[in-house]
Amino acid sequence: MDKKLIFISSTFLFISLFFFFNLSNQKKYNAENDQLILINKAEIHKIIISAKADAIELIKKDTTWFISGNDSLKIKNNYIDNFLDKIFQLNKKHLVTSKESNWNTYGVNAEEGSHLALINNNGETISYFVFGHTKNDYNSCYVRGEKEMNVYLLNNNIIHQLQTNINYWGEPVLLPSKEEITN
Repeated sequence: MDKKLIFISSTFLFISLFFFFNLSNQKKYNAENDQLILINKAEIHKIIISAKADAIELIKKDTTWFISGNDSLKIKNNYIDNFLDKIFQLNKKHLVTSKESNWNTYGVNAEEGSHLALINNNGETISYFVFGHTKNDYNSCYVRGEKEMNVYLLNNNIIHQLQTNINYWGEPVLLPSKEEITN
């Protein structure tokens, strides 16, 4: 009976040690800081979104947003507000790779990814990210920072909001009719 007890105790101890070793080893795959964007929303004065050969620049003057190079469209403020709210709610779920050779797999290389640059009023880039699609989970996306090797899976998918089409962000400015002008 003593041999069985010693065997069971040592087996339990071995499994327990293995479990804690494995647990501590897996912690390196968790993000150090879960939140993706660590800046103040008020610092953002320009947003540049690019994908493949297309790009759009959204500029904030005082409290109003404009589409750079376009004066015939009025910005859809609810789209900007919704976009900013979404990006500040993004959290890193876990690390998926730290190898540049895997960037193509996750769509975060320079050619395939959707790029997002957040710029302050001094013209300095304060955050820059490359986003990629997930193949299985449409509620998430992949991301890497500009000067980072690590690619993370995010808790939400904002790829559909990284639009370079000006009609997504703007709507035609309605000019008053002749009757409205004469009244």
